Amino acid sequence: MVADDDLTAALTALRAVGRRSSVARTLQGDVEARLLQSIVDATVSLFDAEACSIALHETDPDRLEFRVAAGAQGAGAVGLVVKTNEGIAGYVFSTGQGLSMTDVASDPRFDLEAAERTGYVPRSIATVPLLDDEGSIGVLQLLDKRGSPSFSLRDMELLAIFARQATTAITAARVQRDTVRLLREVLRQIADESMTDEQVEDVVSKATEGLDDDPDAGPFWRLVDHVALMRGLGERDINLIGEILEVVARHAQRARRRA
Repeated sequence: MVADDDLTAALTALRAVGRRSSVARTLQGDVEARLLQSIVDATVSLFDAEACSIALHETDPDRLEFRVAAGAQGAGAVGLVVKTNEGIAGYVFSTGQGLSMTDVASDPRFDLEAAERTGYVPRSIATVPLLDDEGSIGVLQLLDKRGSPSFSLRDMELLAIFARQATTAITAARVQRDTVRLLREVLRQIADESMTDEQVEDVVSKATEGLDDDPDAGPFWRLVDHVALMRGLGERDINLIGEILEVVARHAQRARRRA
């Protein structure tokens, strides 16, 4: 069994990480969705395409889920779920290879039923995988480039650049989303094998419960809320606020040293 001192230290560390994660969520909102939406918006505009969408891999059950979309024909794709080994999206996801196609209806890999559920059946499709260090995490898909019946090699190269940006955004955002899972892994590093899953869950729960409604932290969360409202300020105003907060922080440090 892990020592009491180790558990106390772990609990303190877990609460600190949990607090920082709560602050990040308050300040940034749904970072992943906003970043991915900006990427599909830019992609559909650059290519002058009918639609652009991003599907991400989810487990339990294993599937690809279209999270964001843009373009005149893109709205119907949001929320669409497909199998990871079916359709063009599934093919690109499972193989990790980009694919550009014209006359998609004649290709056996094309999932006509899924396309019809979105309300739009495309003529041409360009799809590239979202690849991180561990493999494919989703796909970026572009439909029907206006003014051209197909997507060129140059188009695929550019689309791959957008895919890399999307992957970077997803990876960064999931660090925040997966805080609790990461806390469990950190805790296991200091615990021996006799610590059960139930004990790990109990410590994680105690570390993160009540962070947002801690009465002693009320002023702190009010400050976080105020800072969140300042995200739209210009650089000059933000720099001024930063200088003010720096002065306040130094004053607080001196007060603690005198106490």
